[in-house]
Amino acid sequence: MKFELTILGCNSAVPTFDRFTTAQVLQVGHQIYLIDCGEGTQVRLGQFGISKSKINQIFISHLHGDHIFGLIGLLTSFSLRGREKPIDIFSPKGLQEMIEVQIKNSESHLSYPLNFHEVDTTVSKLVFEDNLIEVYTIPLIHRVPTSGYLFREKQAPLNIRSEKITELNIPVEQIIKIKKGADFVMPDGTKVPHKDLVLAPMQPRSYAFCSDTVYNETIIPIINRVDLLYHETTFLHEKLEKAVYTKHTTALQAGMIAKAAEAGQLVTGHYSSRYDDVSPLIEEAKTVFPNTIAGSDGEKYEVLQKRSPEL
Repeated sequence: MKFELTILGCNSAVPTFDRFTTAQVLQVGHQIYLIDCGEGTQVRLGQFGISKSKINQIFISHLHGDHIFGLIGLLTSFSLRGREKPIDIFSPKGLQEMIEVQIKNSESHLSYPLNFHEVDTTVSKLVFEDNLIEVYTIPLIHRVPTSGYLFREKQAPLNIRSEKITELNIPVEQIIKIKKGADFVMPDGTKVPHKDLVLAPMQPRSYAFCSDTVYNETIIPIINRVDLLYHETTFLHEKLEKAVYTKHTTALQAGMIAKAAEAGQLVTGHYSSRYDDVSPLIEEAKTVFPNTIAGSDGEKYEVLQKRSPEL
C-alpha cells in the first residue's frame, strides 16, 4: 500500500514562479489528505495529476495567508463541480469564521457539507482517524496559534503463509481466526502455533508535518522515530536573529530536531524568497542530519513498507 507525500508548494510568505506557498498531500492507499492550502493549491493539484475528488480531509496548521489563501478557491471549485460528499477541515480557531464570511459576502453556495473541527494548539491529541491512519496534533510555537500534524498508519492485519493453507488444508473460517491470533488445531488434535502460520507484520509508517515554528525541542517525544519528517527551514543559521524574531527555524536547527527525534528522513521547506538557490539550506541541515532531502514543488517522497523482524 502506498504511503507517499507530494509537495505542492514549498515557499514561505509569497509564491514565486517555481515555488508556490505551503501545501502538501499525503496519499495512504487510495486516500488523499490535504495539508495546508496556500495560494494556487488547486492549480498544483491539477498540474501534478492529483484527484481533487479524493480529498475528504484538510489539515490546516495556522491562519497565515501563505498557508490558507488557496482554500476558499478550492472549496468553491468543489461546489462548481457539483460535489456532494462532505469535507472535514481541522484547524486552529478562526478559520470557520474566515471561510463563512468569504462565502457569505461573495454570495457563494457550497453544494456539500463543510465540517470544521477546531484543534487545540497547546497539546498533542488524536483529532482524526479512519481505517488507515490516526492523526495527532503537534503543538508548535509561532506568531499565531499553530499546530503540526503527525500521521500514523494503523497496523495492518497479519497475513497467513499461503503455503500453510495448502499444507494443512486450513478452512476459510479458521484463516480469519488465525489472522486475529489463534492457533490452528488439526483434525488429529495437533496444535500448530500461531507464530508458525503467519508472516511477520508490516511496520506501520508515519509522517510528521512541522509547519512554521521557532526551534522547539518539546516536539521531539511526539515525533520520535518518525519515518518521514517535514520541518520548516526558512533561513540559514546566519539569520538566526531573524528566525527568532519571526518565530521560524533555521536549516541547522531543523537538522538538530531530526537528529534528536531519530527521524528516518528530513524534508526541508518553507524557504524564504531571499534564497533563489536553496541548496545551501539543505547542505546546512545535512551537517547535523545527513539524511536530509530538499522539499521541492512536484516532488514525491514515498515511505516504503518494511516487515517487522519478528511477530
